[in-house]
Amino acid sequence: MTTLLTAEDYKAIAAGLTLPTGAFIDGRFRPAQSGATFETHNPATGQLLAEVAACGPADVDLAVQKARDAFEDGRWSQLPPRARKEVLIRLAKLLRRHARELAVMESLDSGKTIYDCETVDLPETIHCLTWHAELIDKIYDQTAPASDDHLALVLREPVGVVGLVLPWNFPLLMLAWKIGPALAAGCSVIVKPAEETPLTALRVAELATEAGLPPGVFNVLPGHGPEVGEPIGRHMDIDAVSFTGSTETGRRFLRYAAESNLKEVTLEMGGKNPAVVLDDAENLDRVAAHVVTGAFWNMGENCSAASRLIVQSGVKEALIARILAHAREWPMGDPLDPANRVGALVSPAHLDKVRSYLAEGPTVLLGGKAHGAFVEPTILEITDREAAPAREEIFGPVLSVLTVESFDEAIALANDTPYGLAASIFTANVKKALRGARALRAGTVTVNSFGEGDITTPFGGFRQSGFGGRDNGIQAHDQYTQLKTIWIDLADDAAEAVS
Repeated sequence: MTTLLTAEDYKAIAAGLTLPTGAFIDGRFRPAQSGATFETHNPATGQLLAEVAACGPADVDLAVQKARDAFEDGRWSQLPPRARKEVLIRLAKLLRRHARELAVMESLDSGKTIYDCETVDLPETIHCLTWHAELIDKIYDQTAPASDDHLALVLREPVGVVGLVLPWNFPLLMLAWKIGPALAAGCSVIVKPAEETPLTALRVAELATEAGLPPGVFNVLPGHGPEVGEPIGRHMDIDAVSFTGSTETGRRFLRYAAESNLKEVTLEMGGKNPAVVLDDAENLDRVAAHVVTGAFWNMGENCSAASRLIVQSGVKEALIARILAHAREWPMGDPLDPANRVGALVSPAHLDKVRSYLAEGPTVLLGGKAHGAFVEPTILEITDREAAPAREEIFGPVLSVLTVESFDEAIALANDTPYGLAASIFTANVKKALRGARALRAGTVTVNSFGEGDITTPFGGFRQSGFGGRDNGIQAHDQYTQLKTIWIDLADDAAEAVS
């Protein structure tokens, strides 16, 4: 278990950090070819952290060329599985050795609390890379049931050069979710971190080279969407793109692929996720703790956040009282103080978006105010089911409460959304739990808890929450591999051969 330091200790570590500023291409840092840079700031204080290379289409072309060279000459793609595993295990060990440095860097760049970075993000990042590394020599190819005169082999091969486009809410963890299976499969990768949070991806690429990953296999291009993201999406020599972010941007990547080389695209996008609490739910104090965690963890900047509480009327009053009590246990403030559970929102633009949902309208049961870059944990009681807080993804620490009278009404309301990423149902009745879990249209449904599963379970959404594949689990490797059938004729004579 991680031992937390004091706020003063974390600030001392922050003061001593050397922050990466260049693009990482072909095994080394370099400036953008244009010489352009952009600023990255500490969301909590507004302090300038670094001026980072602002890459453009020329840098994308260079990174793709280097990644393609690395893939085609086999320096990584054709290594024996055990050799690739050993390199990724070394990378995981380096991340563990530098975990505190990375946690502080992540908190500074994103506004996330050091508590979450130390206790969740870094341990899960390391575990993810280790898990996929260990899987490398344990995924077997197949033979198909053919006749005695034939042998049919079904092989997985790396798809090639892959663009990995990351969100700003979990920079390190989403990096691991993508590079873990992509590198395990033998692909070369070009990572575009969110422009709000470029630092830790650059540092991990540097550590990957130290671990023995060959030049050209792991490239990181900081920059803005139109200058880096779109050229990646449209590049004719990129074989696949895996994207996590907003549904609006995900649509663009489908269009980029359609208008270029029809590259494979996997999208993990937004959600308006329901937590359904039925009258017969047991241990309301525990239910309340899960609902509060689902709504306010990571400041609600989480695609699977439980942002809609759909509660049956018979238990509503008692549950809300417990939720209010638990929500007050989530202190807000300096992200580098491990006592705080709610940090700063990632940017002024995002702060303005979240604040727009706090205008007059719904009844405010808790919070509802912004303080600088911070928004209080907020609970809104919603009577108009068409109101924006009830339907739109806020991506902030805002929980909307909606009341229903029956199981069927609860499920119908939970499914009344264009999204389908995650959902939860709380009930003591096992039949209702299973019926509800099956009826909820979401890629992950939890029963009597908030969660996303773990590294072993595939994660992704239905409808406008996901497209083309899954992160996590063995299924994540499907994004980065393609199937090849090899049909071998074993017949001894020409007559048999043609049959």
